[in-house]
Amino acid sequence: MKKEGKHILVVEDEEPVRMLIKEELEDEGYKVSTAKNGKEALDFISSQDVDLVTLDIEMPDMNGLEVAGKIRDMKKPVKILILTAYSHYKSDLSSWAADDYIVKSSDMSEMKKKVKELLED
Repeated sequence: MKKEGKHILVVEDEEPVRMLIKEELEDEGYKVSTAKNGKEALDFISSQDVDLVTLDIEMPDMNGLEVAGKIRDMKKPVKILILTAYSHYKSDLSSWAADDYIVKSSDMSEMKKKVKELLED
């Protein structure tokens, strides 16, 4: 399927980071929506179809791992990419509710590569 048909939800509590990820993914040709916390993300996903969710782990209301688990409970065919500044989560088994995981970087190329790979599966 072409990128234009793919819808991504970016879940990130820090607005500058959220907007940067959104712009980077839109530049790649994806339709991108955003949510600033887990509740907003779950409300969005329950009412709209998305192909992939990028999830920050450290958020104030509920962490990204909790959100990933709740998305999986919805039984929707959504790919989940965890984006975090904390590499220690990679060994946390609960993080595998996600399809993949990357450590945030100012270089967005790894994130864009992972998004492309996940959406091609």
